[in-house]
Amino acid sequence: MRHLSPGISPELTEHVLRVALRNGGDYAEVFAEDRSSLSVRMDDGRLEEVSSGIDQGASIRLVKGPTTSFGFTDSLDESALVALAERLSASVRGTAALPSSVRVITLDPRPLPRLIPAAVETGAKTDLVRAAESVARERSEEIRQVAVGYSEGRQRTWVGSSRGPFATDDRTRVVLSVNVVAQRDGSIQTGHETLAGTVGFEIFDGAAHLRTALEAADKALVMLDARPAPGGRMPVILANGFGGVLFHEACGHGLEADFIVKKTSIWEGRRGTRVAAPFVTAYDDGVTPTMWGSNAIDDEGTPTEATVLIEEGILTGYITDVLRGEKLGLASTGNGRRQSYRHLPYPRMTNTYFAAGDVSAADLIADTPRAFYAKSLSGGQVDPATGDFVFGVSEGYLIEGGRVGTPLKGATLIGNGAEVLEAIDAIADDLEVRAGMCGKEGQAVPVGTGQPTLRLRELTVGGTAV
Repeated sequence: MRHLSPGISPELTEHVLRVALRNGGDYAEVFAEDRSSLSVRMDDGRLEEVSSGIDQGASIRLVKGPTTSFGFTDSLDESALVALAERLSASVRGTAALPSSVRVITLDPRPLPRLIPAAVETGAKTDLVRAAESVARERSEEIRQVAVGYSEGRQRTWVGSSRGPFATDDRTRVVLSVNVVAQRDGSIQTGHETLAGTVGFEIFDGAAHLRTALEAADKALVMLDARPAPGGRMPVILANGFGGVLFHEACGHGLEADFIVKKTSIWEGRRGTRVAAPFVTAYDDGVTPTMWGSNAIDDEGTPTEATVLIEEGILTGYITDVLRGEKLGLASTGNGRRQSYRHLPYPRMTNTYFAAGDVSAADLIADTPRAFYAKSLSGGQVDPATGDFVFGVSEGYLIEGGRVGTPLKGATLIGNGAEVLEAIDAIADDLEVRAGMCGKEGQAVPVGTGQPTLRLRELTVGGTAV
């Protein structure tokens, strides 16, 4: 096991900030990172890849008025950081802006992984992948292909800024993904499931990897019986878990402060207005332990929090980082995120979800005479400026007589984010948050998307039935 980097100290951070601001500037920040990873991939019965890597470096951001100067170095040595600060400071002309003394933020201890992934033998990880592949393949003779991927990562960060705070974080994440292809009489269907969290190897306790593989296989197999989906306006029930992708994409991105500052969001200027029924509350929660998108601090050093975005139907909050929050007259909500030290931070979601209701999913479905049931969504397109979206449905069913019945294929959901919020007329009590990756500005960061099962009075379903 490699020796862990000591990172950067508050004293070194303060010195680097002083160098960066010696010719002036409104804000400066140092972000340092030490990352290790391991991945195992198996495809079509063959172990395709076992790889590991380490990455280490730091970046400096210097802001003067509307101009941002940014650079990074693949080193945490003092000489490299000072040299980078000198190069950036040369881009600014003015009076030295000495930073506040660095103030170390002490956070409440967060739960540590019970089984540190790096301490588990690589052989145990390849065995886990093989077992998941085998159980999925053996589910049916109609299974044609199975791909299983395991990855783990540990990211340690140190962040300090000219506003004073200095904070550190230690993030361990584990993910298992299973993709299954099934075929019958020329019909090909796929199933995908993911098991992931900001946790250790204990996530696989109780053979969770086998259950994940079986769920992926069953999704592909059940869709072999699907018939073309009907189209038109109809009630829609979104399942818990990945149904939350709709809120993430259709509403969440528009609540990110860079879109609000640029006035390119449908939600700009609507804080304090009613956007949904009084029983609807929604969060962006970056602080709850074990959730895939959670951290102790964001990538600007701000402690994360559970931000109420919609409270009892009223739009109450935006998703902010330091600079965009300042432009809006708002504090950072701890959502300044970046892919790595090579990237600038932007306001990004962490774990977004609707709060649970007080009825069971079974009762909600039983109370619905006829509807389209979207159990899992796939990719789609969203325009944050208008809120208009189109989403594919990877697993859908027809609800008739209050019962989930025929599987449907080829369906899309077409609508508008504001329309979706207004159309929610029931929320169940089965909140589940699932793991995914979110892309923005060419960067991908881990996010959780979730919700309880909920019903929309009406939405346009694009179908393929003749």
